Amino acid sequence: MKNIKLLYSLILLFTLGSCTNFDDFQIDPNRTTKGDPSLLLTGIQISAFNIVSTDAAFASRQMVNVEHNNTYQLYGWQRSGFGTYNNLRQVLKMEEEATLAGKTAYAALGKFFRSYFIMDLTRTFGDVPYSEALKGSTDEPIFTAKYDKQEDIYIGILDELDEANSMLATETGTISGDLIYDGDLSKWRKAINALSLRILITLSKKEGNSNVGVVNRFNAIVNNPSQYPIFTSNDDNTALPYYDLDGNEYPYFNSNQIKTNYYMDESFINHLKDREDPRLFAFAQREENGANLPEDDFNAYGGLPGSDLASANSARVSQGEGSLIAERYYNDPVNEPSIAIGYAEVQFILAEAAARGWTSGDASEHYQNGIRASMEFYNIDGAAINTYLSNPQIVYNASQGIEMIITQKYLSFFMNSGWEAFYNQRRTGFPEFSTDGPGILNDGMIPKRWMYPESEIQSNRENLEAAISSQYPNGDTVNGDMWLLKNE
Repeated sequence: MKNIKLLYSLILLFTLGSCTNFDDFQIDPNRTTKGDPSLLLTGIQISAFNIVSTDAAFASRQMVNVEHNNTYQLYGWQRSGFGTYNNLRQVLKMEEEATLAGKTAYAALGKFFRSYFIMDLTRTFGDVPYSEALKGSTDEPIFTAKYDKQEDIYIGILDELDEANSMLATETGTISGDLIYDGDLSKWRKAINALSLRILITLSKKEGNSNVGVVNRFNAIVNNPSQYPIFTSNDDNTALPYYDLDGNEYPYFNSNQIKTNYYMDESFINHLKDREDPRLFAFAQREENGANLPEDDFNAYGGLPGSDLASANSARVSQGEGSLIAERYYNDPVNEPSIAIGYAEVQFILAEAAARGWTSGDASEHYQNGIRASMEFYNIDGAAINTYLSNPQIVYNASQGIEMIITQKYLSFFMNSGWEAFYNQRRTGFPEFSTDGPGILNDGMIPKRWMYPESEIQSNRENLEAAISSQYPNGDTVNGDMWLLKNE
């Protein structure tokens, strides 16, 4: 394990220092391209799962920056980049090396990571290069890849995940270079199917689309646990661990910014206080005005409005208002692992599917399981969990089922799972994010996407313009409705 930690440290430094445009995705045929798939796997895992993000927390109304007017907090973002294709380049190389070495397990994991990264790209922008982009070093390079339709992309990645699960079903033994499951292929099968379930629930607006077959695909997984195993506890979480080792610490360890300027959002705090949710004590510190109250007194905590200007929130802080994020997020080098896909999320997905009538499952049971799993992850006492679940405000009510499920899912995503809280709100509208403050940009609207990178205008203009015109009548704006968000 010590060697794995040292390898993790070296690769983390390399990964965080690497960035590329789509042009750089093509592999130079004159470079040395040999590599061990286990070494490549380690770097890919770090790139994929090191996703603890305060930007996502700002955009998801969980935290507030009082130092300056944060773009994500005030919904003023514009373009994003295609750097994720650099991660895909490493995945393709791992698959090639796995094929040469006859190591099927690495090839199967390659399909998982291809799907994981492409899903991230398509839900960020809409249509993106997919079929022509995923070319290996032995293929004829395509420097101006076409943009695939989002519908075709989702069908493609779901098929790839199904293939990956089948490939691992007949594999035995373990693999090397695995920071997540220490080579346990049975857990990787669960992760593959968990990702499939996440993708399928993401397609909730497409449940009537016969090309995708969302409901049929969903039931094929949940009704066949031997063929499609899924998470059964927090031990199955796809989560990147951190270590008290230089270069391997929690991303915000020793961060002065998060220590002094990152406060809790008022609406997020109120969600927790109104429900007497003990996770509040794991997330936040008492505000100055509540410093004399016990740590488990909900009145000791308060938040600041995310839609206000930083100057206004800073003034409130000077009056003793506002809870800072909990000290462990910047004082503990290990803190907690970076969950990419968790058992709690899977339970909330199953609850939502049952609430939508996709399955015959018990929505209430899955909903409670999701809450319990989240609280156990944050080390909440079992008695406190039982008390919380018996709270009439928490007991599942089918007439408000979707809202209750998504709200609890939202609370479980604090400082984990990347942008999932934001994407779930974008899809369902729950919980409501305030946009009525004086600091809000984008004409008071929450952006629905990111604009395509400037580099594509320079190097792949024809394909880019075709993709924009086929999707967005008003051009490449942050307010465009991608296929994923349109009801069918």
